[in-house]
Amino acid sequence: MSLLEFLKFIHLLSASVWTGGLITLSLLVPVMRRAGASVELLRATARQFARMTWTALTLLVVTGVGQVHIGIWDYSFPPLQFKLALVALAAGLAGFHQLTARRFGPAVRGIFQGSIGLASIAVFAAAVLL
Repeated sequence: MSLLEFLKFIHLLSASVWTGGLITLSLLVPVMRRAGASVELLRATARQFARMTWTALTLLVVTGVGQVHIGIWDYSFPPLQFKLALVALAAGLAGFHQLTARRFGPAVRGIFQGSIGLASIAVFAAAVLL
């Protein structure tokens, strides 16, 4: 396996973990709430999820930069710029959500989670355009 193939593999795997995790969590949390899960269980789930997804996002950035440096992409390529803007939006929303989640009720947290999920899916759509 070449370095480029390895970078692509880790990049796609990390993207799947990030976005697949968001989709899974968005379906899991409401069910946990209805089943009577404690606030502590929900927080523990969110903390573990955050560790996993921030690791995936870090790998996404590192492998994406690696692909640019190998020469597969050029930062001036408009579809790549659009994808990077969406990645920044998703990461910014996720960071803000993580820092402020305790201040808001479930409805507002759900809006943030949905927005993060939509931005992440949009990243996948932008990647298809590359």
